Amino acid sequence: MSENLAGEAHGMAVKQNSFWQQHGTKLLALLFWGVLVGGYYLYANANNLTLADSLQLLVNLLTASLLGPVFYMVIYALRPLLFFPATILTLLGGFLFGPIGILWTIIGSNASALVAYTVGRYFGQGILDSEEETTVIQKYTQRMRQNSFETVLIMRLLFLPYDLVNYAAGFLKIRWQPFILATAIGSIPGTISFVLLAGSFGTLDELVAGDLQVNPLTLIFSIGLILVSIGLSRFIKRREASGSEQ
Repeated sequence: MSENLAGEAHGMAVKQNSFWQQHGTKLLALLFWGVLVGGYYLYANANNLTLADSLQLLVNLLTASLLGPVFYMVIYALRPLLFFPATILTLLGGFLFGPIGILWTIIGSNASALVAYTVGRYFGQGILDSEEETTVIQKYTQRMRQNSFETVLIMRLLFLPYDLVNYAAGFLKIRWQPFILATAIGSIPGTISFVLLAGSFGTLDELVAGDLQVNPLTLIFSIGLILVSIGLSRFIKRREASGSEQ
């Protein structure tokens, strides 16, 4: 009798752990967004701020202060916990800071990759099974276990979903050293191209005002970098395949 009770208690504990592992980060993100939206609503009402006023305050905070880049990198690092798209923040780095935004974005994106890797390592159970669009990632999971650095590098160069790669690496418990090194190297072409792509359309103030002035050379260069990144991934893939055949 006591053995049955112990078994039932153990089963309930496993179910609770499994639920937290699958939904813990989502619940935390939901709580954060609830607090953030509620806090913004109260602050905006207390100060009679419109949405445009609030956006302008945020832009001023990030661009008119020496701590602006620090705030940007911290927000980028915490982004996986908020389920905020990496691409939007990368483009925002170009609009806000121009070419120097490449440096801030590289630092922030690598920090966010490590955060998401940690989340995947400890809370990532079910992530790969619960999303239909992860079939592309699932295709690389076995390769990631066997050749962590090369596989993560190829996935970065191919612009596969940034956070799903991070979560998958953590969930599979691959070593963090090759993961972060491949992320740092493989994300450089994409980061440069997207930041320059945003910068080619002018500043955020010009974008809000509808005064877009496209820089064609920067635009062409950023698109060229994307093509180079995809080409490099194919080259590394072919080289890896030829090496395994020998």
